[in-house]
Amino acid sequence: MFDVRPVRRIQRRPDAGYDPQAWPYSLPPVAQLLENGLDLEPGVTFLVGENGSGKSTLVEGIAVAFGLSAEGGSTGARLTTRATESPLSDELQLTRGAGAARAGFFLRAETMHGFYTYLEDNPRTGGLADLPFHRMSHGESFLSLIGDRFVRRGFYCLDEPESALSFSSSLAVIGVLNKLADSGSQVLCATHSPVIAALPGARILEVGDWGFRDSTWSDLELVQNWRAYLAAPDRYLRHILD
Repeated sequence: MFDVRPVRRIQRRPDAGYDPQAWPYSLPPVAQLLENGLDLEPGVTFLVGENGSGKSTLVEGIAVAFGLSAEGGSTGARLTTRATESPLSDELQLTRGAGAARAGFFLRAETMHGFYTYLEDNPRTGGLADLPFHRMSHGESFLSLIGDRFVRRGFYCLDEPESALSFSSSLAVIGVLNKLADSGSQVLCATHSPVIAALPGARILEVGDWGFRDSTWSDLELVQNWRAYLAAPDRYLRHILD
């Protein structure tokens, strides 16, 4: 049987010529990826870590190496407003499954407003018309975009989708990610959300000064911090508000 994973393995290109002391290659998780590579499992993989840890840099580099637009969209999108992406994708080599789908989508929270304008300027030429994303609230547009575009078997990259989502909307996203995994798609998602990261059966890589390592949901520092805060917020707030 053919391996249908859109991405089987991510590793350094044989001709890579980067400076390991320069950003982003000096980030521990990026250095680990380039040194050891990463076998990407079927289903959903979460990257969880603090701001600045490198998780979004990894997702962006892998998405662009797959052929997705750095500012979001599918493999056919060519949205470019200001090139701010790292050069990591130039140093990566992706190994695809022999029977893998080529479809994909990169949902990047910080550039979605520009992507909606791009869709208006480049409407679909067949089938259903694009949804009026600019007329929706931030959260509504995210959910509508996911429901509209995350439908084909392929490779889906998400960078902090929870930035626009309420608790109930985050639960809805979990349902979409689960359906994608069941359909044979792969999902790579950077998140700060303990709600989204709780998807059963997902692989969790905790990202930090150590690089990246496999973890369980209950062992995540993110989860432990939220539990402690919700149990006694005053213990945290008195140090900030006094």
